[in-house]
Amino acid sequence: MASPYWVMMGMILLLTPLICWVFTLHRKDLRTPLGKVGQMIHDQRYYLHIMGYVVIIVWKSLTDKLNEPIKAQTGHWTDLVYAIEGEPTLWVQQTFESAGLTAVLNFHYLFIYLFLIYVTTVYYAYTGERDLTDKVTLNYLLIYAIAVPYYLFLNVEVTSSWIPGMNALLYHDGLYSAFYVSHDPLDNSVPSLHVAIPFGILLLNWLHCREQGIRMREWAHYRYHMFILINTVLFCFTILYLGIHWIVDIPLGMLVGGIGAMFIHQVHPRLRNGHGGVFAGFTGRKWTRHIVVEGIATVLLVLMLITAVNHQEERVDERVSFRLGPGDVTYEIIQPIDQGETVDVVVTNLDEHESLHLLLVISEDAVPAMANGTIDFDSLMDVNRARIIHEDQVYTGMGNYLSVAPNGTAHLEVDQAKVWHLLVMRNPSNVSGDVLEVRVVNDYHQDVLGKAFMLSIPSLWITGFVVHRFWRLKQSGMPLTSSLPSHLWPENGSGGDAEE
Repeated sequence: MASPYWVMMGMILLLTPLICWVFTLHRKDLRTPLGKVGQMIHDQRYYLHIMGYVVIIVWKSLTDKLNEPIKAQTGHWTDLVYAIEGEPTLWVQQTFESAGLTAVLNFHYLFIYLFLIYVTTVYYAYTGERDLTDKVTLNYLLIYAIAVPYYLFLNVEVTSSWIPGMNALLYHDGLYSAFYVSHDPLDNSVPSLHVAIPFGILLLNWLHCREQGIRMREWAHYRYHMFILINTVLFCFTILYLGIHWIVDIPLGMLVGGIGAMFIHQVHPRLRNGHGGVFAGFTGRKWTRHIVVEGIATVLLVLMLITAVNHQEERVDERVSFRLGPGDVTYEIIQPIDQGETVDVVVTNLDEHESLHLLLVISEDAVPAMANGTIDFDSLMDVNRARIIHEDQVYTGMGNYLSVAPNGTAHLEVDQAKVWHLLVMRNPSNVSGDVLEVRVVNDYHQDVLGKAFMLSIPSLWITGFVVHRFWRLKQSGMPLTSSLPSHLWPENGSGGDAEE
């Protein structure tokens, strides 16, 4: 069957003209005639925006390939988040849970997210908003880039992997399950891009209107702006309800979205708005200051990431990967490997009284066993085709589960290439409050830390740039929301960028 992603992208493609038509009913003069669309794309160089989407797809693919192999070194910080936040998300889920609401929000989580990413760019292009078309395209590209070091070095498991009794309403639901296994690592909880990306769009809209002297309610695109706002608020509820994100992910998502939006707002005038060349006003002194200040900021942030990695490596023997309540079933993702490669999996049952049940299955085989946020563990044994090496014995479709004794450890080896595997775990206890803790360490025999740091550098530099820019604006007496290139700032006696 078709992937949910392609089904929804097909729907979005079909609905895009209708959406653009609906949101311009009150201002038909904004519409671009169909016969002039090609000329518009050429004149405004919107083909570059398409290339931008290709870049982010490649960037995400590179990042995702590092996500699982790096975890043995970077660990995760879920225990810290849980210690601070506790279990209010469990209350949200249990209070509102219903099959109908789950179906609606599962659809909303993927469809509206893709909608806002792609249709917003088309909508602004269709209505002649060149600058906003540029900005919302960059918003998707750069906000994901900013999130990369959080996802690679500061992993946090989704709530349904950590809070006993929390159902994975999104991840354990038929065809959605196989799709999210290959597209959404379960430890990329902080920050939430479902908050960061639409918040970035909202902030860019507000900054645009502020600079143009337009009241938001009088803006031609106020209706579309409110559509984004309403869906962003709904996202905040959805990600808590479905067993995905922690509450702290929401403000952190807003922070990441804010950094991305401010960076775009600050640099875009140099790209498009006739203030001279991209580097107009840059002198040797100015280049030096940017390189030194933002370079120092980047190095400091890299050192923080190195410290985080060292801390996690030192406490690997204390690490808890999953917490399962009575009867809970969850899984660890093992990403595809190439022919001749292996993944060594070490599973430790940290409980002193209860055994842990294990199954290794191929992701697509598990789809029929996943529904309504639960996994039918027993039925997985009937469809299991995964190849596993345990205690020097090779098993293919074992037909039974492995039982890991209390305080016991299982050493497994996965050598089946080109498929996604799920290491499915069950707490067989039916005693209320009996939480079984598990540690899973996967060795992919790959050293990917260097690549991870390289992919993180743009994020760290952007963060340093935005902070540095705020400081310079304040020193020069300029509004913090100004996007005016610094060589055009008025003299204010502060010795700021205007003198350069």
